[in-house]
Amino acid sequence: MQLNAIPVPDGLNLRPVQPDDSDFLEALYSSTRNDLRQIDADNDFIEGLIRMQHALQMQGNAAHYPNAFQLVVEKLGERIGRVIVNFDGNEVKILSIAFIGAARGKGYGSGILRGLQQAAAGMRTPLVLDVMRSNLKAKQLYLRLGFIVEQTGPIEDHMVWRPDTDFLR
Repeated sequence: MQLNAIPVPDGLNLRPVQPDDSDFLEALYSSTRNDLRQIDADNDFIEGLIRMQHALQMQGNAAHYPNAFQLVVEKLGERIGRVIVNFDGNEVKILSIAFIGAARGKGYGSGILRGLQQAAAGMRTPLVLDVMRSNLKAKQLYLRLGFIVEQTGPIEDHMVWRPDTDFLR
């Protein structure tokens, strides 16, 4: 899969993660972990836990999906998000998608997801992801875009979008 095979809306750009993106990516991950900030503990401990969780997520992705694309989402040259996606012959798997607070709720995520749907449709493979059961906004978005819950777990739901013939036209 070529990176330019993922269509994105005007004004958005996907590019590979670069070494100088590390501070942005860590801050972005931290901004998505308000669940851990609910722990009754010292702030330094919580922030350290969030950094550790981010490092473990990246290590796990690298070990299980060594060929995954790690992409920065830019809007007019400014970093606004990140998506990690793995393409293989059987499915396209979104490992992670996140946006900075100021970019949430503006349709950027929908645009990236629709682009990934088009890429998956072109490959005639399903697009899959796992979503935290507590992340209701994300789950509602995925349902609006045609994903279905294929399996429910105690923490995450496994969701699948399958291309149909109408989408391929």
